[in-house]
Amino acid sequence: MNHAPATAGRLLRDLHEVGRDRRRGGYTRFAYGPAERELREWFAAEAARRSMDTETDRNGILWAWIPGPGGSCEQAVVTGSHLDSVPGGGEFDGPLGVASAFAAVDLLNTRGLTPRRALAVVAFPEEEGGRFGQACLGSRLMTGAMDPGRALALRDADGIPLAEAMAGAGVDPRHVGRDDEAVARIGAFVELHVEQGRGLVDRGRPVAVGSSIIGHGLWRLTVTGQGNHAGATRMTDRRDPMVAAGAVVVAVRDVARTVRDARATVGRIEPTPGGTNVIASRVDVWLDIRHPDDAVVPMLVAAVTERARSLAAAEGCEVTLVEESYGGSVRLDRRLRDRVAAVLPDAPHLDAGAGHDAGVLAEVVPVSMLFTRNPTGISHAPQEQVEDADAQAGAAALADVLADLLSGPVPAAAVVSSPNSRPAQCAQPTDRRTDPGRSMDT
Repeated sequence: MNHAPATAGRLLRDLHEVGRDRRRGGYTRFAYGPAERELREWFAAEAARRSMDTETDRNGILWAWIPGPGGSCEQAVVTGSHLDSVPGGGEFDGPLGVASAFAAVDLLNTRGLTPRRALAVVAFPEEEGGRFGQACLGSRLMTGAMDPGRALALRDADGIPLAEAMAGAGVDPRHVGRDDEAVARIGAFVELHVEQGRGLVDRGRPVAVGSSIIGHGLWRLTVTGQGNHAGATRMTDRRDPMVAAGAVVVAVRDVARTVRDARATVGRIEPTPGGTNVIASRVDVWLDIRHPDDAVVPMLVAAVTERARSLAAAEGCEVTLVEESYGGSVRLDRRLRDRVAAVLPDAPHLDAGAGHDAGVLAEVVPVSMLFTRNPTGISHAPQEQVEDADAQAGAAALADVLADLLSGPVPAAAVVSSPNSRPAQCAQPTDRRTDPGRSMDT
C-alpha cells in the first residue's frame, strides 16, 4: 500500500464542509449538484490512493475495484452506499457507508488477505430522491425497476430534467437503464449505514445486523380550490386549499396513530402560486407512508384519502391522489444474513424503517446490511451523529464480513442475468495487470 490506513472517522472529517447548508442547517448534497460532484471526486481520489480501478457506469453509479484472481470480477463482493442527502440532512447518512468501505479495505490490507474473488466499493446516485423525487434512482435504473424514459423526464425544483443534470456530470443519458452486466458482477452486496433510530442506543451496542426493510411509498395529494386576492376576498367567499391541506396534515397523523407500527409523514407542501398575499389555487402535499405489513399500506392510503376528500369538501375544494413510488417490505437474504450473524455473533438484529439501495438490489442479488450506532437516534436532520469509536467499530465489523465473503463461497444470485450479457469484467482504465493470487496489499 502507498498510504497509511485511514479510519472511517478521519475520512468523514475530510467531507465535513462539503455541502454544508447554512440556511437549513445540516447538509444539502443533491445528486449531480456541486456538493455531490465534489464527493464523487473524493471517492475517485480515495480509490486511487488504494490503487483501485474506478468507473462511472451507464446509470451514474460509481465503482472502485480490486479485481479477483486473473482480473476476474465474477461473483464480486460489493459494499458501499450513497453520497447524496435530503435537504438539510445529516452528515453520516450515506457517506458513512462509503467511508467505512474504504476504511474496511485498509483493514483487509493490513491483514494481507488473499481474496478468492473481486471486491468493489460502490456509491449510488440519488438514493434519497432529494433532487428528483425518486428514491434509490440509480439502483432502480440498474436493476430495471425504473423505466428509463420515466426517469429521464423527472425534473428538479428548478425545472432541470434528470437527463440534463446527468449530462452535466459527464453521464450520457442515452444509455441509462437496466444493466445486466453490472448486476451480474455482484455476488453479494453488503451495505453499512448509520442507524436511523434508537435500536442500538437502547441496546448499548455499536453495530447491528439488518433483518428487513419496512415497505413504504410516496404519494402526492393535490388539493384544488380557487385562487384569489388575500385582502379583497371575504372569509365566507373563500375556497382555500391551504386551509384544507392543513387539516389533511393533522388527519394523516391521526389516521396513522390508529394503526399499530404505522408511520405516516407530510414532509413537503407546495402551494401554487405561492405568494404571501395570494390565496392559493392549488396545494400539493406529499405523503410518506410505511408499515411492516404490505397489506396495511393501501388501507392506510385509502383511509387518508377518504379523510382528505371530506376535509377538502368542507372548504369547497377537491382532492386527487397520485402514487409516485412504492416499495414493499424486503426480507434480506436469509443465508447471507445468517452468515453475517455468524461472523458478528454479538451484534443484535434490527429492522430498517428507512429505504435503502440494498432493498432494491435484494430483488436480484443476495444482500445484507449493517448499522452503526447513532447516539442521538435522529436522522435526516442536522442532529444525526456517529462517534469516531463507533464509526471504526462499524468499519471493523464490515471488514470481518468482507473477509469471510472474499475467502469463501457467496450465496447464489436470486435472478439470472440476461442471456445476452457478456462475462463480468472489472473496469480497467489504468490497464493494470493483476496476478491470480495477489494479496489485498496493493
